[in-house]
Amino acid sequence: MNAESIQVSPRIRRIGRGMVNSYLVEDGGDVTIVDAGAPAYWGQLPAELAAIGRSLDDVRSVVLTHGHSDHIGFAERIRSERGTPIRVHELDAALARGEVPNPAKGLGPTRVRPLLEFMLFSLRNGMMRIPRITEVATFGDGTTLDVPGAPRVILVPGHTPGSAALLFAGHDALFVGDAMATHSVTTGDDGPRISPFTADPVQALASLDRLLDVQAGLVLPGHGQAWSGGVAAAVAAVRAAAVSTTFSRQAASVGQ
Repeated sequence: MNAESIQVSPRIRRIGRGMVNSYLVEDGGDVTIVDAGAPAYWGQLPAELAAIGRSLDDVRSVVLTHGHSDHIGFAERIRSERGTPIRVHELDAALARGEVPNPAKGLGPTRVRPLLEFMLFSLRNGMMRIPRITEVATFGDGTTLDVPGAPRVILVPGHTPGSAALLFAGHDALFVGDAMATHSVTTGDDGPRISPFTADPVQALASLDRLLDVQAGLVLPGHGQAWSGGVAAAVAAVRAAAVSTTFSRQAASVGQ
C-alpha cells in the first residue's frame, strides 16, 4: 500500500490507503489533524490541505489518539516548524516524548507476507526513525478539546495506557486510533478487531464497553478502512473476531 488519500466525508480527508492513517478534519475554515501517520506524509500535507481548500496556516492542532510511533509521524516537524500544538492523553505523554519504552508485548498473530509489507511500508515512509515530540499538551478523559471540531475524549486503555477515542459529533465520526483496527498490518485480515502491538488485549477488549452508547455514523481507525455500520456493530465485530482468534489458538494447541 502506498500513501494515497481519500475523502472520507465532506469535511474529513484521510492520508493513507489504510496501512497507516492520518486524518484532516475541517471545521469552520480551520483544521485539526488526528494522528500524524508516517513522517513521509509531511511532504503530501500541503496538497492534501489544498484539496479541502485549506493550507498549513489553517491547522490549529494535531491530536494523537495515542503515543505510538506510527501515529506520531510528522508531529514534531509541524510543531517545530509551524508552532502547531500537539495534544495527547496525559497517560501517553511520556510515550509520545520517547521517555518510556513501547508497552506493547509482542506482535500478536502474524503472517509473513503482510508483516513484510508493513515493514517495507515503514521503511519507505520514514517510520524506522521517527523524531519524538519535544513538547506535548495533555488532556484527560471526558474532556471536550478546544480545537476545530471540538472532539470529546473517551479513554479506551489497553492498546496503550492513554489510548483515546475522539468523538467529533458535528462530523458524525468517532476516531478510534488503535482501540480497534479494520485492517491488521501483521496478518492482512480485514474487519474490526483488536489492533496488533496491543499492550493489554484483555483490557483493550473490555474498554470497548465505553463506546457502546456512542452515536456516530463513521468509525475511523488508525489502520484500515472506515467503518460505516455504527459503533455498537463495530464493537460486536471486534468481540466476534476475538472469540474466533481464541478458538483458533485453542484448536491449534490441541492439534499439537
